[in-house]
Amino acid sequence: MAKAKKVGQVKVTQIKSTNKSLANHKACVRGLGIRKMHQSRVVDATPENLGMINAAIHLLKVEEVK
Repeated sequence: MAKAKKVGQVKVTQIKSTNKSLANHKACVRGLGIRKMHQSRVVDATPENLGMINAAIHLLKVEEVK
């Protein structure tokens, strides 16, 4: 049986509009649970979430949660 890794968390805030962005970038922001400008979400730092953050990093502000 595999042990569960302790995963950190990051706070993600949308700082730029998704208007005129690629559909993939819009989907990544939406997949992180962000619907509006300046809305923040705390998400687990899993490889899947970090990949979505990296795809749309120019639209987001990312902070580590302690």
